[in-house]
Amino acid sequence: MAAGIGKYQVIVVGAGHAGCEAALAAARLGCKTLLLNMSLDAVGQMSCNPAIGGLGKGHLVKEVDALGGEMGLNIDATGIQFRILNTRKGPAVRSSRAQADRRLYAARMKGRVESYPLLDLKHGVVTRLIVENNRVTGVETREGLIFCGDAVVLTTGTFMRGLIHVGLHNYPGGRAGEPASEGLSDCLRSLGLNVGRLKTGTPARLDRRTIDFSQLEAQHGDAEPRPFSYQNKKITQKQVPCYITYTNERTHELIRGGLDRSPLYSGVIEGVGARYCPSIEDKVVRFPEKDRHQVFLEPEGLDCGEIYPNGVSTSLPPDVQQSYLRSIPGLEHVEMMRPGYAIEYDFVDPMELYPSLETKAVENLFHAGQINGTSGYEEAAAQGLVAGVNAALKIKGEAPMIIGRDQGYTGVMIDDLVNCGTNEPYRMFTSRAEYRLLLREDNADQRLTPIGRTLGLISEERWQTYCEKMEGVARGEGVLREARITSSDRDSMERLGLADLKNGAAFGELLRRPEITIQSLAQLDGRLAEMSAEVLEQLEIATKYAGYIKRQEDEVARYRKTESVAIPEEFDYLKIPGITAEVREKLHRGRPKTLGQAARIPGITPAAIAILSVWLRRG
Repeated sequence: MAAGIGKYQVIVVGAGHAGCEAALAAARLGCKTLLLNMSLDAVGQMSCNPAIGGLGKGHLVKEVDALGGEMGLNIDATGIQFRILNTRKGPAVRSSRAQADRRLYAARMKGRVESYPLLDLKHGVVTRLIVENNRVTGVETREGLIFCGDAVVLTTGTFMRGLIHVGLHNYPGGRAGEPASEGLSDCLRSLGLNVGRLKTGTPARLDRRTIDFSQLEAQHGDAEPRPFSYQNKKITQKQVPCYITYTNERTHELIRGGLDRSPLYSGVIEGVGARYCPSIEDKVVRFPEKDRHQVFLEPEGLDCGEIYPNGVSTSLPPDVQQSYLRSIPGLEHVEMMRPGYAIEYDFVDPMELYPSLETKAVENLFHAGQINGTSGYEEAAAQGLVAGVNAALKIKGEAPMIIGRDQGYTGVMIDDLVNCGTNEPYRMFTSRAEYRLLLREDNADQRLTPIGRTLGLISEERWQTYCEKMEGVARGEGVLREARITSSDRDSMERLGLADLKNGAAFGELLRRPEITIQSLAQLDGRLAEMSAEVLEQLEIATKYAGYIKRQEDEVARYRKTESVAIPEEFDYLKIPGITAEVREKLHRGRPKTLGQAARIPGITPAAIAILSVWLRRG
């Protein structure tokens, strides 16, 4: 056995979006940290679409930023188109999305990792975990090198036994052009972890020069791009448009004609794919009534010749891909630079984890990202930050950082995973959060930055920015209470369209009216006019939605009553009378930490929870 060549407090395996956030978080908390990756040229890679954010996902990026993470800062510096989605809907479901320059994004993230204090970036393919007395003590690489560590965070992405499918041809790989990771899956199985199989896919990359953009609908970003990070006030990067086109019945005929050579429909692929991001052949088969599907053409960078056709991921043979792509308007003469493919990979059942993302079977071993069955850069980054923080806290002997369902989308995601598991790639949506009016993008810092400050994740600069915002909100609330329009102020009443106002009213009362905006009131009071846009937004949302917010706060208070009922670690579920054997087994396997977590395990009935509650009260 090779001798150890390095001793670290935290070792992070994999330098994707989860790994980078995990390593940076652990180092930020003062731990000597090692980040191992298969290739030092593939740090922070965007393996699939060149974009950050989206519905529900933008909330996660904001939360990562609110806790001192890097993803928001990175996309702000390298984004080439920013848009706020769902602007016509309420503030709870508005989400930010940005196209990225893929090369710049990865280069900046790598630079950040390389220059961070206490953090070493090294090449290494981990094939084995070193475990003593059910506690991880290090990792061994393919070359036989051993790195000793007090805690290990696995962020393996799609690399564990990755198998790439293009038509009926397949070959091992973690993504196109990179090898798979062999050995680690078997090691995890040998440690008693339940390893499963999932699938994801990506479309062909197109040659920009062979696309006729004159036929296509341009989609521009917002006129005033809004940064992801609370630290940034302005986007300075050059902005570019994306383009929209559509498949048609001829496209669908060509796809159906190639299904006999599809690994998805010929039984070659065993893993379960993402429900909410199906391949184009899956869309054509599952939705035969649809005569077209949108294709969103996304540039991969300012100086990059590749175009990412979002909406047509596939594992069909290259000749079929070329054929159906050329049936799409604007792509009649398109050339593929890289064919699309599907990839199968191993993951570990997330019900094997505590809410801290530490595995139940092996102490000080944490998992984050696609190894937990999730899909997406943003889901990975949020998990990575939590795992990195908790790895550092564990070896310091401190309590873990647990984000509740009422505190963030990060908490919703982790709670869903560890209590319910998943048999398909998990993706975040706003509909997954029952308290989404309280978990908006605009207030992620108010929810989480104080937590990050307490733990030591938030720099003095970030904390000062947060305090200035909150001071502004407090001043604004005072203005809304004190400032009034009187019945004699005819000019102001006319400007606001308040001909029916008889006795005057305070600004706060006026702002509750749907037709009155905070900007219109700011035109009447210089104190409001001097406040930042984000402060004015907070004032408007808090005022207009006050009733709904109060209702959700009451729901959270009721939720916390059951969530606060702790279940002892040694509690023996198998001895509880009055519940079925199935419920006992599910509770025994899931080992929930609280009564609330127990209630969210699939198949656990309200009657079972009532019985469990009685036994907990009896001690």
